[in-house]
Amino acid sequence: MEEKTSILIVDDDLGMGETLSDILGEKGYKVDVVNEGLTALEMISKYAYNVALIDIKMPGINGVETYKKIKSMRPMMKVIMMTAYSLEDLVKEALKEGAYGIIYKPLNIEELLNFIRKIEEIIFILIVDDDPIFCETLKDDLEEMQYKIAVTYSGREAIKYIMENDIDIIFIDVKMPGLNGLDVYLAIKKIKPKITGIMITGYYYEEKVCNQIEAALKSDLYAYLYKPLKQEEVISLVEKIRRII
Repeated sequence: MEEKTSILIVDDDLGMGETLSDILGEKGYKVDVVNEGLTALEMISKYAYNVALIDIKMPGINGVETYKKIKSMRPMMKVIMMTAYSLEDLVKEALKEGAYGIIYKPLNIEELLNFIRKIEEIIFILIVDDDPIFCETLKDDLEEMQYKIAVTYSGREAIKYIMENDIDIIFIDVKMPGLNGLDVYLAIKKIKPKITGIMITGYYYEEKVCNQIEAALKSDLYAYLYKPLKQEEVISLVEKIRRII
């Protein structure tokens, strides 16, 4: 039987935490509750939770600082921040750091459950690049975050793969032999219009490459990145896309 998502609730209001634990427990989730950030860090050092629900405003280290420390310990853990206050600076900081989402108190339980269901969905990513070493490195980085990854080394392979598989996100190298990145992206968008595209290149100033990226952006390209890719930047971008697809 598939193991259910494990959740850590971090809130100085223990009554609220226990009530939320009871609700999530009835839904079949494995739940622990702590009332401050330092205890949360101790728990996370021992147990690999899938999700943490963290109150932003807590005594001691606040929720955002707690999240920053969690991210360095367990980068694959998804974090939903909770707040009853208008703490816009802290909310913006949490989202910038990569928090999966913000939910306001009093909690809408169905909204929270939808967040958790979305986290449980498997995201399927295709990497298209003629450089096998680059592909393997990016694949390893993304697999650490528990995404499902496939790799193709040419545009024609990518188009064929897209026709046969349900891909959510595609990374496409701009400059490849045969079909270039723009040709591949436009062909794929005709097949799967809802796919989210990210173009990648190591050619910063080449006019032809810049023109291809500009044309792709006009055709709903989500983003572009320059090589060498930074793992944190890639993960943050994919997590941002995951929240909206």
